[in-house]
Amino acid sequence: MPNLAPDISPAGELQTLLASRVALVVIESREEARVMEVVREAALKAQRGKNWGVFAWSVTDGLLRVDVDLGGAQKTLAQPEQLLKHIKATTMAGIYVLLDFHPYLDNPMFVRTIKDIAQDYKKCARTLVLISHEVKLPQELEHLAARFSLKMPNKNERQAIVMRMAREWAQGSGGMPRVDVKVVEKMVDNLAGLPLHDVERLTRQAIFNDGALTEDDLGPLLAAKYQLLNRGGTLSFEPDTARFAEVGGLKNLRRWILQRKAAFDGTAPELDAPKGVLLLGVQGCGKSLAARAAAGVLGVPLVRLDFGALYSKWHGESEKNLRESLSSAEALAPCVLWLDEIEKALSAGDGDSGTSRRVLGAFLTWLAEQRARVFIVATANDITALPPELVRKGRFDEIFFVDLPTPLARFEILGIHCKKRAVTISEPDMKALAARSEGFSGAELEQAVVSALYTAHGNKQPVSAATIAGELEATRPLSVVMGEKIAELRAWATERTVPAD
Repeated sequence: MPNLAPDISPAGELQTLLASRVALVVIESREEARVMEVVREAALKAQRGKNWGVFAWSVTDGLLRVDVDLGGAQKTLAQPEQLLKHIKATTMAGIYVLLDFHPYLDNPMFVRTIKDIAQDYKKCARTLVLISHEVKLPQELEHLAARFSLKMPNKNERQAIVMRMAREWAQGSGGMPRVDVKVVEKMVDNLAGLPLHDVERLTRQAIFNDGALTEDDLGPLLAAKYQLLNRGGTLSFEPDTARFAEVGGLKNLRRWILQRKAAFDGTAPELDAPKGVLLLGVQGCGKSLAARAAAGVLGVPLVRLDFGALYSKWHGESEKNLRESLSSAEALAPCVLWLDEIEKALSAGDGDSGTSRRVLGAFLTWLAEQRARVFIVATANDITALPPELVRKGRFDEIFFVDLPTPLARFEILGIHCKKRAVTISEPDMKALAARSEGFSGAELEQAVVSALYTAHGNKQPVSAATIAGELEATRPLSVVMGEKIAELRAWATERTVPAD
């Protein structure tokens, strides 16, 4: 019996596409050598039983037939105009791979010629394959084209690359490198989402550095990976996560995250992995610190998405930037993705031209469909600016309200900041400070301790409870300055959110 199982390799998928009589195929990738090899393999498979030719073109080398050796490229066809005229005039069916043809797609004559070639496919089966890091097709060609995405190396391929790099090192040194099996497993997982040549380069760098693969290699490898995946500058790797021991209050949020840790890290596969949380609340009450603490509890890196850097004046660019950033976040999984002050990015304003709505739509689609181990922590201060679609039930696993700290939370927060700065205050005095700081946010309590240090230093005296109390007396907290707005926010959150503490 013949093997009827479909070929799900990249070459097999592309072969199916080529065999479906598509006249124009677009492949966006920076891995030109790997893509070219996949296209060549797929084209040769699709060619079997047919009188096809397989060609590759570049502006530097001209047209070269790659399925048989004809003794070199046709340099006379190096210019796009001569190339397209040749393809249109030929009666030989074939697959023509055009490398970096994208700069020429704004020429009306070239666009018309490509359209003629595509529409004449029934008369002569000629398929154009455009390969470049980015291809923006004119509207008149878009409906004639099919786009093909080359998947990143899977786990088995990454593992094979690590082993190959180890053998390469052994050939030069006379012995295999020292390898920690658990580190290799972590390394293979951490290399996910990178193109093949980057996997090879980072693996070679780790092994050839000291002839070993140990825990010490994982940190530099992760840092290098984040740099590679953040070419657009919209994601930032936050190396300093936190522990909930460094956060005063928020006990309910901490308990909620701990309950879902096993589902997130895969140790409880029978449970659905959590999507993430939306943290609403008063400014300065610890939402950003909670995002860092969530990464610390889950034991994964923290990645921050800068929504402001996504926006572009060009139509469609902002949504594309968002999709690329979210794709990079998926490649960085497992991680916590922190979206700070999300309302500023997704609320439509005057002169917006619909950009914010399109960005919101792209984000909500990704939020519903993504399956990578990416835990979202979105923070917001102004609930009135949030689109209703974002806060409806099911978008996030839960919506928590981070209120002004309770007396117990204020006691903890003051203790954390005093301990961090080597300030010794007795427990009764600390309780008294917590009692007299009603309405203060966590950030304001921290600033009171910091200001007390400056005052004590200026007076050449140690910091005392009285010094901190003086700073509290001199401060008008946000809950007083913006009392009406905070009361309104609290009233809204009472029936619609879960208290974080």
